Amino acid sequence: MVSANDTATTNGAIPEAGDQPYIRVSSVWKVFGKNPERVLDPQYAGRDKSYFQSEMGNVIGLHDVSFEVGRGETFVIMGLSGSGKSTMVRCLIRLIEPTAGEIIIGGRNITDMTDKELMEFRRQNIAMVFQHYGLQPHRNVLDNASWGLEVQGMAKPERYARTKEVLELVGLAGWEESYPRQLSGGMQQRVGLARALAVDTDILLMDEPFSGLDPLIRRQMQDELLRLQDELHKTIVFITHDLNEALKLGDRIAIMHDGQIAQIGSPEDIVLRPEDEYVGDFTQDVRLESVLTASKVMVAPKATVMGHQGPRAALHTIGNSDGDAAWVVDMREHYIGMLTISGAERALRAGVKRIDEAWEYVDLEYQSVPPTTTFDALIPIAMASEYPIPCCDENNVLVGEVYRSALAKALAETSIQNTDYEANAAENAALAEESGR
Repeated sequence: MVSANDTATTNGAIPEAGDQPYIRVSSVWKVFGKNPERVLDPQYAGRDKSYFQSEMGNVIGLHDVSFEVGRGETFVIMGLSGSGKSTMVRCLIRLIEPTAGEIIIGGRNITDMTDKELMEFRRQNIAMVFQHYGLQPHRNVLDNASWGLEVQGMAKPERYARTKEVLELVGLAGWEESYPRQLSGGMQQRVGLARALAVDTDILLMDEPFSGLDPLIRRQMQDELLRLQDELHKTIVFITHDLNEALKLGDRIAIMHDGQIAQIGSPEDIVLRPEDEYVGDFTQDVRLESVLTASKVMVAPKATVMGHQGPRAALHTIGNSDGDAAWVVDMREHYIGMLTISGAERALRAGVKRIDEAWEYVDLEYQSVPPTTTFDALIPIAMASEYPIPCCDENNVLVGEVYRSALAKALAETSIQNTDYEANAAENAALAEESGR
């Protein structure tokens, strides 16, 4: 577990150097029952939760929780029922009052706000999406989705115009006049998401929003959220009890257990480098192919040529790379396509002077992938081609390439790592048992 002395900046690769965290949670406690502050008295240090419940009648919901969230990050808090995850997200905006600790959002101390300041902050800066959509049955889709703007006092023409744009964004254009009873569960959740997006806050708090949906609709909503986040870059705190959902959606994941943070890290960190037995048990059945991404095995491009160059230069570049093809890019390193040795040779024989004047010799359909692409998606691509897979960033700039052999090697190595972890865990358990005799 993360101790009280650990700082959130050591947990996972959060906000890049020089960046200030957008959300900072420092040593937050939530104790339920009478006189909750007494639990924090130093004389009780080291007591476990059962003592406070049986001897003092207090239940510890959050135990010295600290973490940070970067602007534009999707930060997932996950755990089983009773782990404290929903309590934590409600403490973030004081729907539940924390017993102790500090919460800073956008440089503002939430724990010091007056009721009036807090209400205004919630309206302007934060939107929430819950498992239960909270739609008003007598209002149509348009009025339900624009409810937050109505509360803010926005005039009807303006709020309707804004809301219609958001409904189109979430795939509900044409359903404006429908009522909740006429919608499927997935569509109702889209209305709830639209309502949160319409107010255009910086932060989205999402408390198990998809857990009540059937598996197919749930996957669709997860994909929809990923698409929207890629476009909108909100700061999202997402609560779930589903590890696969956490791994799919989270830039980083915090696993909670008994009101404490067990580990914070990237999906790959959580699965491949569990810090304790609890996290290791939690993640032992995760398929590596669903977690490992192109960034783990990506290497710098070995052969690139620019469109203004000729086939002779391309052949020279390919020869020096010991490969069979080169990536064609423009002056800004934007990926265009693949030029094979045979393509360059044919272009040379045809008297082509510049590659960008004879695109028929370039495979413009050879698709690139982002570095975040999982092995699940990479493996079929690699198996269908004898060439490496080009990797491009969000601006289509060529940043690397992935080889089939590297995929196989990474899977083999990580499988060995996991086996070693299980062996070490078993050995440690045996040593602990022996020392207790």
